[in-house]
Amino acid sequence: MNLDEFLLCMKNKQEVVAGSELFLMFHSLSQEALRITNQINTKYNTPEDLRKLFSELTGKEVDETFALFPPFYTDCGKNITLGKNVFINACCRFQDQGGIVIGDGVLIGHNTTIATLNHDFNPQKRANLHPNAVKIGQNVWIGSDCTILPGVEIGDGSIIGAGSVVTKSIEKNCIAVGNPARVIKKIQI
Repeated sequence: MNLDEFLLCMKNKQEVVAGSELFLMFHSLSQEALRITNQINTKYNTPEDLRKLFSELTGKEVDETFALFPPFYTDCGKNITLGKNVFINACCRFQDQGGIVIGDGVLIGHNTTIATLNHDFNPQKRANLHPNAVKIGQNVWIGSDCTILPGVEIGDGSIIGAGSVVTKSIEKNCIAVGNPARVIKKIQI
């Protein structure tokens, strides 16, 4: 299986059966991600070097406006798509196999986790995985210590309060907080 086939399976939300060729591809990509994130996390890198490493990690050219404060963790890397002027603060963890799309002008706070996989609910198939992309619109601000679950879409201009667990999609220009996150205010522009 090649990377394009893998990404198509993820886009189509194909179940990943434990031990399958697709499952083994997860492990192969994880090893490459571990190698690159180790380079990101274990020494000082200039902003330019971080962009080069992040481009290698994602397999896509990262815009010169991208900024990252390490450490950063991911178990894939190849299914992250970034807009311009994206800032990712320290200690973030992206489980991106299912796809993470981040729009222009997004700010992601310390210690944020973005998950794109669920295990099967059936105990007999618990090791099987179900991918579902996370999409973050433009000019979104995600506070520190947030968790964003598979399939969530966060609309343009929204704010996710610190410590929130986002289990459902959030419309544009909303402030959402809590566990589970709920909209507490519309942002008037």
